[in-house]
This record gives sequence, C-alpha cells and structure tokens, in this order.
Amino acid sequence: MDLEVSSGLTIRAAELSWRFSRSSGPGGQHVNTSDSRVQLSWDIARSDALTDDQRATLLSRLDRRLVDGAVTVTVSQERSQLRNREIALETLAELVRSALAPPGPARRPTRPTRGSTRRHLAAKQKRSATKQQRRRPPAD
Repeated sequence: MDLEVSSGLTIRAAELSWRFSRSSGPGGQHVNTSDSRVQLSWDIARSDALTDDQRATLLSRLDRRLVDGAVTVTVSQERSQLRNREIALETLAELVRSALAPPGPARRPTRPTRGSTRRHLAAKQKRSATKQQRRRPPAD
C-alpha cells in the first residue's frame, strides 16, 4: 500500500521497509507470543519519490533522526500489529509533511516595554534590600 504524504508526494510501498518485534506494554500473555511492535523505515537518500530539492530539504531537516540516510518510526502503542502499522504510516507521513513545509515567518525582535523594565528593576532593588538586611551589622 503506497503512502500518500501530500497531493504531490506519494511514497511507493516498495520503498518502505517493515520490521516487527515483540512489544512491551499492554496485551497480557498474548504480548509474549506476538510481534506487535512495528518499525517502519524509509530511505530518503535513495528514494525515487523525491525531487532533488525535496531530498536535500529532508536530509537537512531530519538530520538527527537519520541513520545512513533512512528515517525510522517505531510504534508499539496498540496491542494489534495492524493498528500499529497504521499509526506508523500516519506518523511517517506527518513527519515528512512537517519537514517539507515551508518555514514560518522569522521572529521580529522586540524590546521590553518601559513598564516591564521599571518592574524588573524594582524587583531587583527589593531583592537587594532583603539580602542586605540579612548581613551582619558592621562591628564598631
């Protein structure tokens, strides 16, 4: 089943790599015998679904999550392997979608208001006075 990330990007099922293992968590005795934990990997560096610009963007923005150019999503939330597979597909699609989204507007630096500066300095003076009262009186 192909993964549709957006209207312009669909990842073919052949490019997705699945691994299954035993999961901890809910499931009782059944969890000891079934491989319900899902690992979904997609090799961004070798994918045919991406343009060169998209590949460069994903490789730079997902740099910390990549291992040899591949991004991996691990899911073990549900008892069912099928449900975990669905969640893994949704998670990968959202991860790629957010990484390809254009960056938000740059932050406009602002200055503190006159009132906030005045309150800040008043609080510092009050704290200073409190600490000065804790000192030992000077010896005459």
